[in-house]
Amino acid sequence: MTQGAAPEKITLDAGALARPSFSVLPPLALYIHIPWCLKKCPYCDFNSHEVAGDAPEAAYVDALLADLEFALPSIWGRKVVSIFIGGGTPSLFSAEAIDRLLGGVRARVPLLPDAEITLEANPGTFERQKFAGFYAAGVNRLSLGVQSFDPAQLLALGRVHDADEARRAAEAALMIFGNVNFDLMFGLPHQTVEQARADLAEALAFAPPHLSFYHLTLEPNTLFHRYPPPLPDEDTAADIEDAVHAALGGAGYQHYETSAHAKPGRQCAHNANYWRFGDYLGIGAGAHSKLSFADRIVRQLRWKQPKRYLESVALGRPLQEEIEVARDDVGFEFMLNALRLTSGVPTALFAGRTGYPLALVARGIETATQKGLLEPDPASLKPTDLGRRFLNDLQSLFLAGATRGRGASHAAPLVRMEATGIER
Repeated sequence: MTQGAAPEKITLDAGALARPSFSVLPPLALYIHIPWCLKKCPYCDFNSHEVAGDAPEAAYVDALLADLEFALPSIWGRKVVSIFIGGGTPSLFSAEAIDRLLGGVRARVPLLPDAEITLEANPGTFERQKFAGFYAAGVNRLSLGVQSFDPAQLLALGRVHDADEARRAAEAALMIFGNVNFDLMFGLPHQTVEQARADLAEALAFAPPHLSFYHLTLEPNTLFHRYPPPLPDEDTAADIEDAVHAALGGAGYQHYETSAHAKPGRQCAHNANYWRFGDYLGIGAGAHSKLSFADRIVRQLRWKQPKRYLESVALGRPLQEEIEVARDDVGFEFMLNALRLTSGVPTALFAGRTGYPLALVARGIETATQKGLLEPDPASLKPTDLGRRFLNDLQSLFLAGATRGRGASHAAPLVRMEATGIER
């Protein structure tokens, strides 16, 4: 097909679409959720809980390993390509607990020799010896929740660390791990373009290999949603975002996903597996899973409340819910994820990761191409510059027919990026 030509018609064979069919299953990642924090941030709607006293790390590690044992029949023989330990604040746990956890995982599932193993850390929990202990336990990538280096913004965001703690933690993380992500936010209370540039400049001075930059949003069931802070208006927020992306590009970072920027070759393997619609097993309180079998795809949800989760695992019932992903949802789920990648994905990946022919999303592809939101290239599914700017509009073109109501909320848990390991 030549550039700008009308998209080719894709023939729909309804009989071939009855159920998915996999000859090779997608890559499998492991997500481990640790739900406790020192303090609940006012913008956070993730499954995190303020810890009262010491977190029950020994009992929780026991439960995680029992949960993994329960899941083994669902993933038997499959190698794990990456591990992400998220939360909450996993760095609340001791290095000894993380060592026992990862040792237990290795004893139960085969890992690729070069598997990426990420742990989320809060600068407010920083101890150099603990960070070194995490590295010795096998963690080879640290995701540091800096959010901002501006003291006033850290206070406004309700973070437990100050700017000096953020700097010390960043310096130590890069020295110990090398492979480090900084989580940062923009569009913060009263923030100007100049303040955002200055904040980013401080982060870039450390030259981390990966930066996740998120626009602060007011999510339901958060303190900020009930008592909104004074955020920049839409025009200022857009100017801030443009300035941030320009500065990151000028510093040699590739904007490879909607909110992720990396030095060449330093993309997050765990998150890339999500965007390419790979499989993931999630263990821990409130963790989500997406698992493919020869003729079906299922989603699972673990019990959310830590106490209920611990009790349920002890009874051999860690799952709160398991549902089979409906045919009408699969195309939307794939496109919801894949179109976040600025380079898109090969067209052939659709059938390989969903078990269905591309005909399932033919109408959406045709409409998106006609609207100039999707490149007219039969070999790839790649958003145009316009499509990246209006990503929600592009993704929504594939929503027609997707399950409404209760099913839809489980069909697309990655929209909220909760309990899956996606850096935010």
